[in-house]
Amino acid sequence: MKSNIHLMVFTDLDGTLIDHDTYRWDAAQEALSALGSAAAGVVLASSKTAAEVGALRAELGLQQWPAIVENGAGVLPPHVCDTPDNAPYIALRRALDKAPEALRHLFRGFGDATTAEVAEMTGLPLRDARLAKQRAFSEPGQWSGTDTQKAEFLIYLQNNDVTAQQGGRFLTLSFGGNKADQMRKIIAAYQPQHTIALGDAPNDVQMLKTAEFGVVIANPHRPPLPPLKGEATGHIIRTKAAGPSGWNAAILDLLKRLEPR
Repeated sequence: MKSNIHLMVFTDLDGTLIDHDTYRWDAAQEALSALGSAAAGVVLASSKTAAEVGALRAELGLQQWPAIVENGAGVLPPHVCDTPDNAPYIALRRALDKAPEALRHLFRGFGDATTAEVAEMTGLPLRDARLAKQRAFSEPGQWSGTDTQKAEFLIYLQNNDVTAQQGGRFLTLSFGGNKADQMRKIIAAYQPQHTIALGDAPNDVQMLKTAEFGVVIANPHRPPLPPLKGEATGHIIRTKAAGPSGWNAAILDLLKRLEPR
């Protein structure tokens, strides 16, 4: 159902709306309240699972909006709390397990690890690691082989319709789809007049470029994103403050610019 809303915001979580160190979002409360008052849509877009994002979406009071999960491999519909059908994940694990053994044992996915081991791999507390293992669309994992072996592994995956996205810590496998792909589908469904996307990492770049306004959130914990096309024209801006503080300032500034005349 098309709602033709004035504004829709697409936001990454860790290091963007959520503080890298404290995992808190309080510093963005003023902007979140302003978005609520403006009846703007806020779509969370993360590498987290539906179980993880669903809990945070409820905490933020954003259940009426869809959320992009597992790095764009899937979407959590509005008002849905349960983990989506995990048939894609089962098929993905089946394809992974058919890889040549010489390559397969070099990739250790979340499905190969216990909850405690995922907690160790990610730095998450046990409760959150349990949610991170409730996957429906994709499989993050650590690669322990050589670059040559990795190239062979990627060719095997490609031949079996599996895509791989290299993040800062994990190689994530899926049957395709990224944050920007899902963003375009949501925009087509809701037809907002204006769009804003915010992120801090390489896997957010296409999402930032797709929006009317892209916001690169400063993150002192990772190398800054290279200059992006659109910065010279103001289509893409960068924050000085990191995490939710930068998020808050950018949203409040853009809301003033986009105020209906």
